[in-house]
Amino acid sequence: MLVSNQGMKIWQADFYRRPLQNEAGEVLWELLLCDGDRSFTYVAFCPQSQATAKWLTEQLQIAIKDQKPDLIQVFRPQSLNLIQLAAGNLGIAVEATRRTFALKQWLQERSYPANNGEYNPLALDKPPPTPLPANLWGQQWRFASLSAGDIVEGFSQRLIPVKEMPEFLLPLNLGLASTVAIPGVVIDGGKKSMQLARWLQSVNPVALNYIPGDPSGLVLEAGLRDRYIVNTFTDKEVISAAVTYATRQQLTKRLHFLLIQPDNSGMTYSGFWLLGRE
Repeated sequence: MLVSNQGMKIWQADFYRRPLQNEAGEVLWELLLCDGDRSFTYVAFCPQSQATAKWLTEQLQIAIKDQKPDLIQVFRPQSLNLIQLAAGNLGIAVEATRRTFALKQWLQERSYPANNGEYNPLALDKPPPTPLPANLWGQQWRFASLSAGDIVEGFSQRLIPVKEMPEFLLPLNLGLASTVAIPGVVIDGGKKSMQLARWLQSVNPVALNYIPGDPSGLVLEAGLRDRYIVNTFTDKEVISAAVTYATRQQLTKRLHFLLIQPDNSGMTYSGFWLLGRE
């Protein structure tokens, strides 16, 4: 579920086993807590046998002191249930989101012993992408682009039933000029337009990536680790447009958009998302 974060005190959290052991040879779990600029950080370890909601609740109580957060964000599916239980004991909301950028940067900076030569603290087991539900698919789709200025002027104040334009993804906040072309995908959903928009809202879109191959395709990254095949294609012109789409993302700090509309009249929109890095 998406939570409105404006004006909230937000922590990011990870609680998971590491390639570490205590003196008794027990695998250690590490709790990391931080805020968005890491002006607040908290670290604690426990053996795997103590990795429970009770232990987590006690650690959160220690970390809170006089700065209880309104919300704790979690990117790791395996951490989510335990953190939800512990935070719930203290009346703190939890949001599942991939966009824990400060925490992920911290994890990459921390030093862990190599595990069989490799250890990636951000690695998640991701299932292969599944097809978009057939009953939701619209009439047609296409790659498109809009200037950064047009996106802000055309969509920020417009009444659209489903709309996600996080502050951190607004072009100005990414340092993008108003003339920069932002790549995107437009789906004409016809009578299924609102149904598709509501379904997308329920899965929480994060990014829409071009995956070259035979066939090539568009894969929607959603939720914490869900992946959906939006479409596949072999047509050379479509592949060329897809390459342009991916290239433009490199120039926009990964900013892109997804627009759902009943038709291409430009009169009515069903859903609009600003998407970006995970």
